[in-house]
Amino acid sequence: MQVTKIPLGQLQANCFLLIEDSECLIIDPADEAAFLLEEIQRRKLKLIGLLATHGHFDHVLAAGEIQRSIPVPLYLFNEDKFLINRLNETAKHFLGYDPYALEPKKCIYLQEKKMRIGEFDVKVIKTPGHTPGGCCFYFEKENMIFTGDTLFKDGIGRYDFSYSDKDNLLQSIQKVLSLPPETKILCGHGQDSSVSAAIISMKRELYS
Repeated sequence: MQVTKIPLGQLQANCFLLIEDSECLIIDPADEAAFLLEEIQRRKLKLIGLLATHGHFDHVLAAGEIQRSIPVPLYLFNEDKFLINRLNETAKHFLGYDPYALEPKKCIYLQEKKMRIGEFDVKVIKTPGHTPGGCCFYFEKENMIFTGDTLFKDGIGRYDFSYSDKDNLLQSIQKVLSLPPETKILCGHGQDSSVSAAIISMKRELYS
């Protein structure tokens, strides 16, 4: 599986193109739908799905516009649907302008289980805390996990929103840290990490 990381939007959320043969999944279609669609066309890829680690606008802003061109589903947990419902309103508040974002219309609600989408085998790990429906996507064969805003290279996701929960977030992080130490962590913002490095980082954060 080939993975391309593309930081997008004002908040530089990491968008990932996952490619297997000519099939493509997008994890966190963050922004700049026209750019992403052009990349798919340029590489002659067949887009088969959009995966959201959570419902914050900076991770899904391009989803609705992509769906208008390619009718693929957005996979996310139902607990974050309320964030999708107010996508443009929230984006306007944080960005300082109206992005006129299209709300994604075709959603498939995830469960915590292994699933197969086209040529991709992925284990969905529910990781609430940053948002109620936060999740991670674990590709066991490739030895990598996409953590969204649950866990970063040098820190953890925010838990100061009204719907966030620090205790849930810490429990969720433990799910990630229980994976093999060499597992690569691809974060929602910033640089990549690994489970072994994250364990050290978390010890510093909790006991400093």
